[in-house]
Amino acid sequence: MSVLVYLALYAGAAVFVAASLVRAWMYARAPLHLRWELYPVPHEDPAKVKHGGSYFEDKDWWTHKRAYNLAGELGVMVPEMLFLKALHEFNRKLWYRSFPFHFGLYLLIGACGLLLLAALLGLFAPALMAGALGMAFHWLYTVVGVAGVALALVGAVGLLHRRLTDEDLKTYTTAGDIFNLLFFIVSFGVLCAGFLLRGPGAPGVLAMVQGLLTFNRTIEVPGLLAVGIVLCALLAAYIPLTHMSHFVGKYFTYHDVRWNDQVNLRGSKIEAKLVEYLTYKPTWSAPHVTADGKRTWADVATTNPWEGAKK
Repeated sequence: MSVLVYLALYAGAAVFVAASLVRAWMYARAPLHLRWELYPVPHEDPAKVKHGGSYFEDKDWWTHKRAYNLAGELGVMVPEMLFLKALHEFNRKLWYRSFPFHFGLYLLIGACGLLLLAALLGLFAPALMAGALGMAFHWLYTVVGVAGVALALVGAVGLLHRRLTDEDLKTYTTAGDIFNLLFFIVSFGVLCAGFLLRGPGAPGVLAMVQGLLTFNRTIEVPGLLAVGIVLCALLAAYIPLTHMSHFVGKYFTYHDVRWNDQVNLRGSKIEAKLVEYLTYKPTWSAPHVTADGKRTWADVATTNPWEGAKK
C-alpha cells in the first residue's frame, strides 16, 4: 500500500508542476492582449499613484528612464492573492465562501512545506529535532494543516451550496463546476476520515513524509488514509489541467492586461509583434466584420464595418 501512495504522490506532484509550467508557457507566448490602461498602475511612482497619474504626465517622458515600483505592486498583489481583496469589496456574499476555501488551500500548502522541512531536518539532523524544535514543528504543521483542511472543506461546501441555490449563479454553473467542488469535498473528507480513524499503531504524518522521501516500503499506511492521500494526489494533478489553473493566469491578467503600460516605440518588440499580428487571417461569425479566414487583420482593420454590413 505504501508504494502505491508514494507513486501517487510523486506522480501528482510531477503532473502539477509540469502542467502549471506548460500553462505559464502558453500564456507567456500568447499574442498581446488588449490592454486596459486604467490608472493608477501600482508599479508607477507613488506620488503619481496617489492622484491616479502616470509617467505620461512628465515632460519629454520618452527620454527618461522609468523607475519600477515593486513595493507598490506587491502592496496590491499580496492582499489580492491572500485575502481576495477585490472580491471582498465587490461581492461580499461570495467572498464569505471563496475566501475560506482559498485561504485553506494556502494553509495546506504551508503545512506541506513545514512537514517537508521537518522531515528533512529529522533525516539529516535528528538530534536537532529531538527537542523543543521538533515539538514546535509538530504543533505548527498540525495546527496549520488542520485549520487548512477545515477552512477548505467549509469553503468548498459553501461554494457548492451557492452554485446550487443562487438563481443568478445557476446560469453560469456547469457540470464541471459541480464536479470540481465535489472532488475537493470528497478528497479532503476521505483524507480527514482516514486520519481520524487510523489505528493507534499507524505511522504519524512526519514518519510518512520521511518514508516518502526515502521510499521506505516498510511503513504501513492504513487503507482509508491511503485512499484519501491518493485522491488528493489526483486532485493536485487535475487542478492545472482545468480552468482552476487561474492561479497561473492571474499573474498574466494583471501584468499583461491591467498593468501593462509599456510604450509601443519604433523598432520595439511590441511593434514587431503587432506587425506580425496584422498578417494573421482571423475568422469571425459576425458578417459585418468580414473576417472570413482569407483576409488579414490589416484588411479587416482598414475596412469600414458599415460597408461590410450592407453586403
